[in-house]
Amino acid sequence: MNRVFENLIGGGWRGSGDAINNMNPSNPSDVVGRYAVASAADVDDAVVTARAAQHAWWALTPQDRADRLEAVAAELAARREELARQLSREEGKTLREARPEITKAAHVFRFYAGEAIRMSGEHVASIRPGIDVDVIRRPLGVVALITPWNFPLSIPAWKSAPALAYGNAVILKPSELTNASAWSLAEIVNRHLSSGVFQLAMGDGRTGAALASHAGIDGVSFTGSVATGRRIAETAPPHVRVQLEMGGKNALIVMEDADIPKAVDAAVKGAFFSTGQRCTASSRLIVHRAVKDRFLTQLVTAMSALKVGDALDESTDIGPMISQAQLDRVQDYLRIGREEGAHLRHGGERVEGKGWFMRPALFVDTGSRQRINQEEIFGPVATIIEVDDIEAAIAIANDTGFGLCAGIFTNSLGYARAFRRGIVAGMAMVNLPTVGTDYHVPFGGVRSSSYGPREKGFAAREFFTTTMTFYTAA
Repeated sequence: MNRVFENLIGGGWRGSGDAINNMNPSNPSDVVGRYAVASAADVDDAVVTARAAQHAWWALTPQDRADRLEAVAAELAARREELARQLSREEGKTLREARPEITKAAHVFRFYAGEAIRMSGEHVASIRPGIDVDVIRRPLGVVALITPWNFPLSIPAWKSAPALAYGNAVILKPSELTNASAWSLAEIVNRHLSSGVFQLAMGDGRTGAALASHAGIDGVSFTGSVATGRRIAETAPPHVRVQLEMGGKNALIVMEDADIPKAVDAAVKGAFFSTGQRCTASSRLIVHRAVKDRFLTQLVTAMSALKVGDALDESTDIGPMISQAQLDRVQDYLRIGREEGAHLRHGGERVEGKGWFMRPALFVDTGSRQRINQEEIFGPVATIIEVDDIEAAIAIANDTGFGLCAGIFTNSLGYARAFRRGIVAGMAMVNLPTVGTDYHVPFGGVRSSSYGPREKGFAAREFFTTTMTFYTAA
């Protein structure tokens, strides 16, 4: 416990005069580790080093970059159990969810190892005789990646892997609440890549602000709250490309012809797993009046069976909130919901124990314009809104300032088609939970949920590369 885990700056590990304790939310007296805080001078050094290292990294052959990213993927996969236990301990995510997160991170690096080779440009016929035109993809340059605590390994992976595959240099700033996973990723990546190509600058919001506003970067990719995302967009230098993934207030529609047990299972997984702490959570359950009672009865039964407890316990279904502050925030929304006239049908109680535990909560008799249906709570809280038809369901699903994802349960092709045509969201699911996305296709939303090019899959190159139009005459 005397060790301070250092930042990866300037091609080597570097300490500082300040450190952050990383606490286990299942047992806050358990300190996972102490992590150095990067200063403004450290950020300056990281940017200078990244700029110097980026050209040589880009100059490698695509096969060289692919081989190195593949080596990162292989080590992540080989260390799955160790990294999953670390993730559960520092974030509070259950082991049954932490293990797939490590696997997904490995798959992402493996996918982008292939993308390093597959990246291509275009040859276009000129409108003038004797001229060839080629559109060439080039790396953006030095990119700052600012990542949240709720997916402390997979989000850094799905930002870092494409950035590196396309020839960029990376400076990663993780959430101060989950430095352990990011530090382990940095250790692995640094072992397999050229010095200075990947750097780690840990710290609080001041470190992130210094990095996002630095004139020496070329792009900043952020995932987190709407308020912080807007500040980044306002303070980033004019030449810096910005990508923001922010909040969600996602709807899951259940129509009268739905398979109710499957819809209930999707609602439980989407609303309450990961303790509801994910931007794709199904926080609004829009249910047709004809099946509302049956859906509600089965949902409460399923919620009652969930075990809340230590994330490292293999039998736990729902782990703790990430922090006391987050628990207090969610509890405050329970008060707001009751004051607005909603009925807390089930759950919401604090759970005895050392950690920041609460039982998943369900509100009924709610209206679309209530704060609990408009603001992202980011906890294990769901609401039920009753509707009479598909038109009302879609209208209410669209009735927020967000637009990340939405889902519907139905056996009607007509309902599914109306949903597909009418929903305002970046991602939509039919007969699936709103959570759970593939790494090889675009991820992102509309309205206040996202800004800039999409993440993941082939879409990532739109952020991490720029084009050069090259004219050649004989």
